Amino acid sequence: MNVSSEATKSLWALDASLPTAPRLEQNEKCDVAVIGAGIAGISVAYELALAGRKVVLVDRGPLLGGMTSRTTAHLAPICDDGLSALVEMRGEALARGFQTSQRAAIDRIEQHVASLEIDCDFRRLEGFLFPAAWMDEKEAARRCNEEYAAAAKTGVEVERGKGVPLKGHESAPVLRYPGQATFHPLKYLRALLADFKKRGGKAFADSAVVEIKEGKQIRLKCDSGSTITALNAVFATNSPINTWVKIHSKMAPYRTYAMAFEIAGGILPDALYWDMDDPYYYVRLSRGSGKTDCLIAGGRDHRSGETDDGEARFAALEAWIRALVPNLGGERARWSGQVLETIDYCGFIGRSPGNGNVFIATGDSGQGMTHGALAGRLIRDLIVDGSNPWEAVYAPDRTPPAAFTHYINENLTTVKNLAGYLLPGQMKSARDLKPGEGGVLQDGLSKLAVCRDRAGKLHRRSATCTHLGCIVHWNSTEQCWDCPCHGSQFAPDGTVLNGPATRSLVQPKS
Repeated sequence: MNVSSEATKSLWALDASLPTAPRLEQNEKCDVAVIGAGIAGISVAYELALAGRKVVLVDRGPLLGGMTSRTTAHLAPICDDGLSALVEMRGEALARGFQTSQRAAIDRIEQHVASLEIDCDFRRLEGFLFPAAWMDEKEAARRCNEEYAAAAKTGVEVERGKGVPLKGHESAPVLRYPGQATFHPLKYLRALLADFKKRGGKAFADSAVVEIKEGKQIRLKCDSGSTITALNAVFATNSPINTWVKIHSKMAPYRTYAMAFEIAGGILPDALYWDMDDPYYYVRLSRGSGKTDCLIAGGRDHRSGETDDGEARFAALEAWIRALVPNLGGERARWSGQVLETIDYCGFIGRSPGNGNVFIATGDSGQGMTHGALAGRLIRDLIVDGSNPWEAVYAPDRTPPAAFTHYINENLTTVKNLAGYLLPGQMKSARDLKPGEGGVLQDGLSKLAVCRDRAGKLHRRSATCTHLGCIVHWNSTEQCWDCPCHGSQFAPDGTVLNGPATRSLVQPKS
């Protein structure tokens, strides 16, 4: 779903326009309804169309207008939280299944690129894990040893190495992972959408699903009043809108930041680079035209809604990458996105708990591109064949005992937020708000979300998220309201931008 008021734009959004699609104005019947048109939704819809199913794809906003347009497009099958952490959390067998499935996801993207002859800069390259700036050689070697041992347990190809071409790390202990990849996500997915439509698939934009009735047939009502009736439904909306607590209590929303800079070709070898910090920084290249490429750097993650210091984080990110690449050029773009981190590092992809014909794809855990492509194969197999070899790895109803501590820690944010409802608001008055500023204002026993948009118009709405009642926080970087509990986002006027909320922030009575 659309998850940004577009205060910032990603490099991909600058380089490629979003595909157009009509609003749903008539009733539709189909085999499978797919809600959410990012990489997960489009991949699922496309794989089902290839299998001969009649599919309707629908999104709250423009197709590809959500978090997929805000990725940094790493296609790295290595667990985002580290292989050693994955093995400790899930055990060797399931960790090996995770790594095998992630590699298969990249292979599937490569197959589609070849069969459709997609011009999307897909290429295989190496990935390098290098020490964080604060690490001494002993700590860096220890971490390399841990990850090297875990790679052997999970069947991941890796080599020990020395140094990466980043200033200060020329002789550092590193790990080299062959077989990684990268691409231009919007160009790739535009091609899949085009072929999906050629195969009879239907896609609709700006059509929010506001009512869900489950049963032998699933009935979805959109904000236009039109309905979709389907034998199966797939919710690929970044955060699922069809379930209230079962999934959302097992993952948490985090905001991550990215910047793109011009760089002369040949200065930095084309590869994926990420460090051992927590949260970690990452670097990759995007091919440009002529002699200039783009370097993309990302990091500075934090729990959504818990701070509003995007400008400071961009400044820190830029300082970090310019220290590593001193001859970096000018800035091309800056943007942020929301990542849903699960309690055990793996996405929730498969049958929605308690439902035989409803499926979800969520919990990208920093690997949205590979999780999205994987969802296409896994959910296709569950609907068409009834099973998939990796369904236990991603089963949405799982709660691994080893993840209990993570489960408690992440849900403390929700408890604190709800307890904070009775505390004073952030602001004393809305009179002094400048364009682009916002905050929470106490109004008797209620809290109001008050902001002045960049055009100067003042907006007042209830600060209570319409999902489960947490208090939203202003995000000045993206000009939206963030819910720190489960990741819902709202435009300045209270309109839903991203689920799990489906209803706008309430207009106060006075």
